[in-house]
Amino acid sequence: MSHPSFIRLLTTLVMAVTALFAFPARAQDEAPDTLIKRLSAEVLDSIKADPALRTGDLTRIIALVDAKLMPNMNFKRMTASAVGPTWRQVSTEQQKRLQEEFKILLVRTYAGALAQANELTLTVKPLRASADDKEVIVRTEMKGRGDPVQLDYRLEKTPGECAGWKIYNLNVMGVWLVETYRSQFAQEINARGVDGLIAALNERNKSNSRKS
Repeated sequence: MSHPSFIRLLTTLVMAVTALFAFPARAQDEAPDTLIKRLSAEVLDSIKADPALRTGDLTRIIALVDAKLMPNMNFKRMTASAVGPTWRQVSTEQQKRLQEEFKILLVRTYAGALAQANELTLTVKPLRASADDKEVIVRTEMKGRGDPVQLDYRLEKTPGECAGWKIYNLNVMGVWLVETYRSQFAQEINARGVDGLIAALNERNKSNSRKS
């Protein structure tokens, strides 16, 4: 299996793509590395058990993301970080549209790699963090046919009713996902504004849909 395909799959498992059951009461006490280990295993099991997911059925993939990934992610923070400083001037409706289009972009971009899920195994490395840390990095290693691939997760500890650890960025082989999209989004915002970025994402998603 080639590295590009392998990397696309890994990102999908987290964001779409990405990944995850929501157990609010349990999540409050669950350590971040334990959370990642459980969620990754459950995502892989879900994909392996559902042929429609492995063939790229977008409806099924989005349902998987909404049910399992989104409750365990701070996707608003992820989208805001990708948009950059302009996010502070973005309206509530624009924020909603950006999050929707960004999620679909990630799902469509990486859906084709789900067919490789049966070949993957995950190892979570020892966590280097103190008990009072509010943000941590959980480092993992994914193995398939090719060389092992490093996959790291940034998580934040959230208070309140939905207390627990939430994923807000990930790193595949030294490249952070949010930073990768930030430069692309900045170019579009500088040229056409926030509405132009939303329109560009929407068109890209439609284009990917026609190709699938």
